[in-house]
Amino acid sequence: MSMSRILSKRAARAASTSTAAQTTKAAGDISSVFPSLRPDYKPEPLPSRFRELKLKFWEKNEKALTESWKRLLPSMEEEVETIKSKGSDIIPSVEYADVVSGKISEEDLKEIRHRGTVVIRNVIPRDRALDYKQRIRDYVAANKGRVTAFPADSPAVYELYWTPSQAEARAHPNMLETQRFLQRLWHSSDPKSRISTSNPLTYADRLRIRDPGDSKFTLGPHVDGGSLERWEDPEYSSVYTKILEGNWEQYDPWDVRHRLNAKMDMYNGAGACSMLRFFQGWLSMSDTAPGEGTLHVCPMLIHSTAYTLLRPFFDAKTLKPNLDSTFPGSVGGACQEFNPVTHPHMDLETTMVSVPRVEPGDFVAWHCDSLHSVDKEHHGKGDSSVLYVPATPMCDMNVDYLLKQRQAALSYSPPWDFPGAGGPGEKGFKGQVDWSSLNPDGQRAMGLGNKPWEITDAMSEGEKEAVRSANKACFGE
Repeated sequence: MSMSRILSKRAARAASTSTAAQTTKAAGDISSVFPSLRPDYKPEPLPSRFRELKLKFWEKNEKALTESWKRLLPSMEEEVETIKSKGSDIIPSVEYADVVSGKISEEDLKEIRHRGTVVIRNVIPRDRALDYKQRIRDYVAANKGRVTAFPADSPAVYELYWTPSQAEARAHPNMLETQRFLQRLWHSSDPKSRISTSNPLTYADRLRIRDPGDSKFTLGPHVDGGSLERWEDPEYSSVYTKILEGNWEQYDPWDVRHRLNAKMDMYNGAGACSMLRFFQGWLSMSDTAPGEGTLHVCPMLIHSTAYTLLRPFFDAKTLKPNLDSTFPGSVGGACQEFNPVTHPHMDLETTMVSVPRVEPGDFVAWHCDSLHSVDKEHHGKGDSSVLYVPATPMCDMNVDYLLKQRQAALSYSPPWDFPGAGGPGEKGFKGQVDWSSLNPDGQRAMGLGNKPWEITDAMSEGEKEAVRSANKACFGE
């Protein structure tokens, strides 16, 4: 495969001089991301500046925050009872065919926004999804001894990013259309925001093939996108202004305005994501029911976010103000984690509900601020297998990462965000993907090929600017 076949001459020159080949993360696996996967880990106390950070918010809005906290707890109790009564049925499910034809009702859209989670059925044909899995197994077998996975003695999550199956799934027209649908659920309160929700970009992530009986890949409740950064970075904390001013009911989790420049990783975290993910998601490659090694989510998006942001200011037992330097579940360089001790009012045993039964080709998506976890044990009889594929819109932050990721793809190195980034990765593996084999739209979403994104009259000026900038960066046009 020639680089010039899939890059314009200008883009090829830029890629060849990219610094993305430098190692940016230590080698490892997914256990380096989550403190909860390391039971011997004990976080260091936070420095005193975090008390000062807390005081900054508190002194501005002491009365409003206190009253807001008092309103939140009983309101959250009602949400908990609703979730308890419905269980997995509370998570909306829609058909991909209805997504394409525009037949998703306003009521369903409202419920998706409220719950922050959706199952989209039949995105990829069942046989195709099963074929993806078999070809991955063949790829792993062909490169035996060279593939890193966790747990090492019974692999479930593989440090693989560039298998042909992953590349083809990300590039599939139905996947791109699904991402467009999800991204259109968002908006910006600033019409000048440089973002295009109609042009999804590809973020390369891992895959999971979890065998029956596994009890080691047990991710507890967590939210990605950093932890302390939500309070510490001024632009990131601006996402949650309504909550931090004491008006959590007015918070809009679907407004992208301040997320576009938020610093979600201030500590070079092992699991940090350098792209803005509107939704995290996965494509199922197996028949998987609740209890069979699947995903759990907390389907009360506004309440869980408000509680997360307000919890550091109040003692969990006395409910009175607590202005020390603690931020429960927050560790620099890690995701935000939750448990019944640090966040008792969330009633996690009840509210972390399993996603409904899925079949090969179904897609599950959850809002970037949604709590999620994984079954503690896989009680099913078959494998529980997914490809991680988020929805990442076109914006300056994401295009910057796309260029680094593109270089990693061409060299089959782990992407910028992942363990061993810049290292050998899958270089020299048997059965590598030929990037020129992907369809033009799939290549473009990777920043490859020679097909620039279109600019239409219907776009806002901010969206037009985002597309122009992306075309220049990726294709030199």
